[in-house]
Amino acid sequence: MWRLRQGRLRPSVCGMEELRRRQREREAALRKARREQQLVSKRLLRDDSQEEAGGGCVAEILGEAEVQQFLQLAQRGTEEKEREKALVSLRRGLQHPETQQTFIRLEGSMRTLVGLLTSNQALLQLEAARCLHELSHSEQSAVAEACLPATSYLLTYLSGHSSDFIELCLYTLGNLIVESEAVRRQLLPQGIVPALAACILSPHVAVLEALGYALSQLLQAKEAPEKIIPSILGSTLPQHMLRLLQPGPKLNLGVAVEFAWCLHYITCSQVNNALLITHGVLSTLGLLLLDLAGAVQRTEDAGLELLACPVLRCLSNLLTEPAEEAVGGPLQLGDERIVAALFILLQFFLQKQPGLLPEGLWFLNNLTADSPSFCTSLLSLDLIEPLLQLLPVSNVVSVMVLTVLCNIAEKGPAYCQRMWPGHLLPSLLNTLAFSDTEVVGQSLELLQLLFLYQPEATQAFLQQSGLQALERHQEEAQLQDRVHALRQTALQ
Repeated sequence: MWRLRQGRLRPSVCGMEELRRRQREREAALRKARREQQLVSKRLLRDDSQEEAGGGCVAEILGEAEVQQFLQLAQRGTEEKEREKALVSLRRGLQHPETQQTFIRLEGSMRTLVGLLTSNQALLQLEAARCLHELSHSEQSAVAEACLPATSYLLTYLSGHSSDFIELCLYTLGNLIVESEAVRRQLLPQGIVPALAACILSPHVAVLEALGYALSQLLQAKEAPEKIIPSILGSTLPQHMLRLLQPGPKLNLGVAVEFAWCLHYITCSQVNNALLITHGVLSTLGLLLLDLAGAVQRTEDAGLELLACPVLRCLSNLLTEPAEEAVGGPLQLGDERIVAALFILLQFFLQKQPGLLPEGLWFLNNLTADSPSFCTSLLSLDLIEPLLQLLPVSNVVSVMVLTVLCNIAEKGPAYCQRMWPGHLLPSLLNTLAFSDTEVVGQSLELLQLLFLYQPEATQAFLQQSGLQALERHQEEAQLQDRVHALRQTALQ
C-alpha cells in the first residue's frame, strides 16, 4: 500500500474546513485506489542442461502405478544410477498438475520422498529436492500442505555447504510459504526467521537472490504484521538488507530488487518503521535513488525500473513517519539532489515505463506536502514545466501532478508567484475539459489557491474564457459546489 502525506491547507474563500474535508476525501480515495496489489507468485528453478541431456522429451503425465514404480525404484534400486534415473522420471512427471494430485493421494509417497531427501547420497538428495520443488510450484494448497513433512529438513539444509542446494531449498520454501497458512504456522516455530538470517551472510549471489524471494513471500502473509515482521525486525536481517542495498560496484541488481521489495512490505506494515529509520534506511535508499538516476542516464538496462519501483514506494511510505523528522529531516541528502534525481527517473519512466510514473509522483507528493524547502527546490530547478508536460499521460498521473502543484501553491503567495509564469493557466484550462471528475476537482482546488494568493491569476482566468470552461461542470453533482465557489471568487 501507499500512504499519502497530508499538506497543511490554508484558509481560502470557500472556507478552511471545506478545503480540509475535500482534501481528506481525496486522500482517502487515492489511498484506496493506490493500495498495493501484492506480488504473490512462484518461482520455478529448472536445470535446462539436465533437461537437454534427457533428450528434451516432453514430460508425460504419470498414473498411480507409474508413480509407485518410480518411488520403489528410487528407494530400493540396486544401483545409484538406476535410483537417480527413477527420481528424474518422477520429477518430470510432477511438472503436470495431474501427476501432482496422483502423488499426494498415494499413501506413503511423501514419506518415501522425504526418506530420499534425507539419505546420505548427494545425487538422490538433490533429485528428491527437485521433486519437492516441482510440487511446491503447484497452485493447489493441498499439494503445498502435503509437503509439510519435508519443511524441517529444507530448513536444516539451509545451513549446508552446497550453494546450489541451498538456493533450491530457498525457492522451494518460498513457493510453499505463499500457498498455505498451515505451512507458515509450521515453519515459524521450526525457526525459519533465524535460518533465513543465517543465509544472508552467504557470499553467493544466487543464494542471496533466492533468500530475498523467500523472505518477500513470507512478508506478504496476512498474519505477517503480528507474527512475522516483529521477529524479522528483531533479527539481524534489516541491517544486512540495507548493506545489500548500498550503492556501489558490489551492488547486484537481482539481489537489490528482492530486498527492496522486502523493505517495502515491512514499511507497509508500520510495525516499527522508526527502527528502520534508526538503522539508516532513509539515507541508504536516498543514495540508491541518486545512483539509479545516474544509471538510467548511462545505460539502457531495462531492469533498472524493477529496482526503482520498490525503492520509491519505501521512501514514500517512510516519509509519512513522524520518526523521520526526529533524525534530522527527510533523507538528509540535500533537497535539490533528491528532486533532480527524481525528475530524471520520471523522464525515464515517461519514455520506457509510463505505468511507473505514479510511483515517482507519489514520492514527490510526500516530499512536498509539508516541506517548503522541497517546494523551493522544485521551483529553483524550473521543474513546473516538466510536471505540466505529464498531465496528458493519464487521469491518475494528472491527479497526482495537480496534487503536487497544490502542495506548492498552498505554501503561500511567494510560491504561487514563482509558479505563475509560463503555461500553468493554459494547462489548467485544458484539464477543465477532462471528463474525469477527480482531475477536474483537483484543478479547481489549484485554481482556488491561485486566486487566493496570486490576484493576477483571476484576471487572466477571465480573459482566457475560464468561466466558459467551468460551465460544462456546473451540473455535475460532485463538482457543483466547487464550481460555484470558484465562479463567485473569480467574479468578485
